Amino acid sequence: MSNRDASQPGSMHAQPLATLADEPPFPWRDGNHFSLLADGERFYPRMLEAIDGSADSIVLEMYLLTSGQVARHFIDALRRAAERGVMVYLLLDDFGARGLNNADRLLLQHPHIQLAWHNPLHLGRFRRYLARDHRKLLLIDGQRAFTGGFGICDDFDPPRNPAQRWRDTVVEISGPVVHDWEQLFARTWLRWAALPLLLNAPSTAVRSGPALGCVRASHGLRDSHMTRSLMQATLRAQKRVWIATAYFIPSRRLRRTLRYRARAGLDVRLLLPGPITDHPGIRHASRHYYARMLRHGVRIFEYQPRFMHSKLVLCDDWVSIGSSNYDRWNLRRNLEANQEIEDAGVAAEAQRLLEEDFRYAVEIDYDQWQQRPWHQRLREWAWRRVELLLDKDD
Repeated sequence: MSNRDASQPGSMHAQPLATLADEPPFPWRDGNHFSLLADGERFYPRMLEAIDGSADSIVLEMYLLTSGQVARHFIDALRRAAERGVMVYLLLDDFGARGLNNADRLLLQHPHIQLAWHNPLHLGRFRRYLARDHRKLLLIDGQRAFTGGFGICDDFDPPRNPAQRWRDTVVEISGPVVHDWEQLFARTWLRWAALPLLLNAPSTAVRSGPALGCVRASHGLRDSHMTRSLMQATLRAQKRVWIATAYFIPSRRLRRTLRYRARAGLDVRLLLPGPITDHPGIRHASRHYYARMLRHGVRIFEYQPRFMHSKLVLCDDWVSIGSSNYDRWNLRRNLEANQEIEDAGVAAEAQRLLEEDFRYAVEIDYDQWQQRPWHQRLREWAWRRVELLLDKDD
């Protein structure tokens, strides 16, 4: 049975972003199965296998897409799917995909590949550039989905130096929540694409496991659904609140809540990038918050061997994984989406992954932190000023 869109191409382009942000959140659904996949050496092969096994449709919504070996593997797999009649829908962020060269763009030209660009860059519209599609989603036949913090680029699985791959985690999804991911993509596609989305609806919401799941999305414009959900999970937690994030620029409310929960005796931990990072300035700005967090009992770990790019939260048996770093910048301007999960088995797997990461991290000691040199304090102060400047209202 088909749910093919009967509207005219581009008919949703005039829909204001505020309308999308005001839409109610997706509900919690049971009957799902989730698998956590750590690092590109594990999640890329699973994704490529899923693309090669597709029979009807492929959806790919991506922020970071850069030409290289990883991108060529995906482009080749998408073309093979298109050549056997599978419809491929690509929604790429125009800024995040600026590293995609002309040769690879030409390979994406195929009758069965529909390509749309989120927020195309134009001269004279600087403020509009700040709103990006930061989501990461691969959806296969409306039955199987992948999301996480990954991009499609060699940074996550470098051919010449695999030991330096960016540290990231992806969740593979099956079950009723996959339909919600499809609906979320459709809303964004209709705003930016020239042609409608033509997907065949599954005959039933296939149940594939015992886990509860909820798709949580942010549409920018100070959208609060994701932040509210994180705050609720943090306040409900009885044992632990562990947050792994690549960019720690938290809201005042989140900082206050983490300090409050740590003072209440919970195991509150932050896993953040160490010296290896793609944005040193953001790391310096985030370190501005360390002293007060440490003083109130929040434990802070800096990951050492590679760039820690994961976006993974564990509050007792509640897990959130996806594109969002829960920082003020992204939630104010960007499109973000996370998979939230309530399941003891998935929580145990998330705990195992995070504990392994903590072993490769340096824990910041409060007394030693207070003795850090003046030039380090100066960098933190300067980048904090830059953060405040960028965080001003448009």
